[in-house]
Amino acid sequence: MLVKVFGSAVFGVEATTITVEVNIDKGIGYHLVGLPDSAIKESSYRIAAALKNNGYQLPGKKITINMAPADLRKEGSAYDLTLAVGILAASSQIKSEDIHNYVIMGELSLDGGLQPIKGALSIAIKAKEEGFKGLILPFQNVKEAAIVDGLDVYGVENVLQVINFFEGKSDLIPTTIDTKEEFNKTLDFPEHDFSDVKGQEGIKRCMEIAAAGGHNIILIGPPGSGKTMLAKRLPSILPPMTMREALETTKIHSVAGKTKDVGLMAQRPFRSPHHTASSVSLVGGGSYPQPGEISLAHNGVLFLDELPEFKREVLEVMRQPLEDREVTISRAKFTITYPSSFMLVASMNPSPGGYFNDPNAPVSSSPMEMQRYLSKISGPLLDRIDIHIEVTPVPFEKLTETRKAESSVAIRERVTKAREIQSQRFENYEYIHYNAQMSSKLIREFCVLDEVSLQLLKTAMERLNLSARAYDRILKVSRTIADLENSESIQSHHIAEAIQYRSLDREGWLG
Repeated sequence: MLVKVFGSAVFGVEATTITVEVNIDKGIGYHLVGLPDSAIKESSYRIAAALKNNGYQLPGKKITINMAPADLRKEGSAYDLTLAVGILAASSQIKSEDIHNYVIMGELSLDGGLQPIKGALSIAIKAKEEGFKGLILPFQNVKEAAIVDGLDVYGVENVLQVINFFEGKSDLIPTTIDTKEEFNKTLDFPEHDFSDVKGQEGIKRCMEIAAAGGHNIILIGPPGSGKTMLAKRLPSILPPMTMREALETTKIHSVAGKTKDVGLMAQRPFRSPHHTASSVSLVGGGSYPQPGEISLAHNGVLFLDELPEFKREVLEVMRQPLEDREVTISRAKFTITYPSSFMLVASMNPSPGGYFNDPNAPVSSSPMEMQRYLSKISGPLLDRIDIHIEVTPVPFEKLTETRKAESSVAIRERVTKAREIQSQRFENYEYIHYNAQMSSKLIREFCVLDEVSLQLLKTAMERLNLSARAYDRILKVSRTIADLENSESIQSHHIAEAIQYRSLDREGWLG
């Protein structure tokens, strides 16, 4: 008897429906075709044990299973449940009339229990698109899959529940999730709040500007000055995610298997890879392609602590994703594109010893050593960072203050208003949403300076020996500062403040 069951394969962040054809005939043998990998080939042992431990068995006949399309490589153990249900239906151990209406996925344990799978949200979206009645998958994945409206999503804990469902012995209750409620989870009490930060008003101001315009930022300062603490609090002042952003972000984390027992991701991600990270772990890829850190930080923050300690080739692979806001991984047999629109926050010490040219510092470095250390970061990468700010240690008087600083919620309100202004400004541009994404053409259109501001910028560039690359960055940042003040035009004081944020462009900054 021939039976067709449906599963799903995930490539990149999109799913493809897989038709599993099970044919049982006279003879003996178990033949699995359609480019399955080792994990799928081993499934026969898991299926045999799981069925036997639940009162069913593999038929002692010739079992031929084809996974179509046959030229597409299938990976992972998530097809165990699909194959098991197909074998049971083809051997008439369960009824098969309704099986074709469902996409069935799950990894089997030897006792028939189910283990979670990756990419449940992408699978659910595809199942709805192709008109399936429902999706059956492990209980741990049900929250993320149930985000999709118009599809019955059933979470099961073992294979016996699935068998009884198709036999009509018991019903499965579809999981429903109030997406709006999930999405509107309060962010009024973030885990890391700016009210905990003592002093550092200037750096907080910088963070606010960076968040308002989506600007990449680098913090330079000695150990213990608060660089990491400030970076961790940046997501708490970013505007709340839109529904589209939340779905995009959840889909990427689902594919990477990081959303177990989590529904819709309502908070922006914060990723902080160690400086020993490889280029593949950062941008994604591998023999079984997985999204990298830059994609897991999509719509959130990527924090690179101790930037010069990263290998140079690892940092260089970020140049193209920073510009295009997506990363394309090309191999001989496949090409996959992952979205990677993130805010880069980097921090570094000004020298190998960690301190400025301070005679009282415990470790001092010569200007030549400091210059060599800074030169580890290439010009093109630095070119993509809009704001450079020096972080100085907090004085004792500030540390002992009892007065609470401004909270993240109050700062986020100002940031959100500035972002709304930018959304209206760029509403006719499909891929431009905030100031940091402006091209040179848009800068000329939206960053027009009056005579006083122009003269100020010219003087600053000549006196401070600012490089040519600083020009566009200063205009972008000044546009954001103006938006925070709800000013239609860029004023001279906006330009003056933006000029301060180009430390690494000044010749002789170290001397």
